[in-house]
Amino acid sequence: MFYTSEEVARFMDDYSSRGMPYLFAFDYELNEGLFIESPHNQSEVLFKFSNGTNFRRDFIIENSQEHLKILHTDTLDTYRNKFNIIIQGLSRGDSYLANLTCKSRISTDLDPIMILSSTYSPFALYVPDRFLSFSPERFVKVENGIISSFPMKGTIDANIPYAESSILNNYKESSEHATITDLIRNDIGMVSDNVWVEKYRYIDKISTDRGEILQVSSDIRGRLKQEFSNSLGSLILSLLPAGSISGAPKRSTVELIAKAEFIPRGFYTGIAGFFDGNSLDSAVLIRYIEFDKEGGIFYRSGGGITINSNVDEEYMEMINKIYLPLRRC
Repeated sequence: MFYTSEEVARFMDDYSSRGMPYLFAFDYELNEGLFIESPHNQSEVLFKFSNGTNFRRDFIIENSQEHLKILHTDTLDTYRNKFNIIIQGLSRGDSYLANLTCKSRISTDLDPIMILSSTYSPFALYVPDRFLSFSPERFVKVENGIISSFPMKGTIDANIPYAESSILNNYKESSEHATITDLIRNDIGMVSDNVWVEKYRYIDKISTDRGEILQVSSDIRGRLKQEFSNSLGSLILSLLPAGSISGAPKRSTVELIAKAEFIPRGFYTGIAGFFDGNSLDSAVLIRYIEFDKEGGIFYRSGGGITINSNVDEEYMEMINKIYLPLRRC
């Protein structure tokens, strides 16, 4: 089930060329990957993508309870130290957008299957004893010769007065979104004959266990080069790590992030996907709960940092992203 990233890419190329279904994942550092052939024939690893799933149970959670508690996270001072490393890199010109993330210890009275089955999310992956992701963010979709990506950048509490206009007119948020859109256009351009932005900075409303938030996304598409039509592993590997959770320029930003975060991300902010024999859909592994060997449960969260970022605001955004998007009765 677990292989090197290069092995997973080779398996994907082989199975894609033969039209055989598979489930896959790559970690952020591209050290480890996951590959499962005919994933509908097993029930250990659970998944949900637009083109296939192997679980269908839906649970409704009562309104009166808060099911996730933060036990420990970075203090503002600790976060500020990491933030300053990023700002110094931005000032040097190493990057002009970097995604800074943190690891927070949590507790929950819901087991992983309950969380998986009771959350609103278009994408989900549960690997027992490793991690659970209920991601709202598509990485890329490949269907009928078209590759599409939907980077998400910018969130705000939906209950704030004039929330939608506030986030759409926020200079820092709009600059960050423009940077990521340009990066994703360039990434898709490497594997496409032509690229276009189908829709720029549109709003989705997401329900969480703590209320509703607004999320800003864009829709970017390209016509896939013929050489990649049956080499989907090579295609995906060439696009990693995902631009929306690293930054721009990608290589130097990844090095800057490693200096600030100190610990590896593993599968957090990696990607996972499913090929049904014809189309491939994939997601960025965010909204991510991690399980360690000692029984600890951790939630990973973060956000994009630019030279215009405010440390207090970014710290609160990191904390506000620790949530369960639960269905409610």
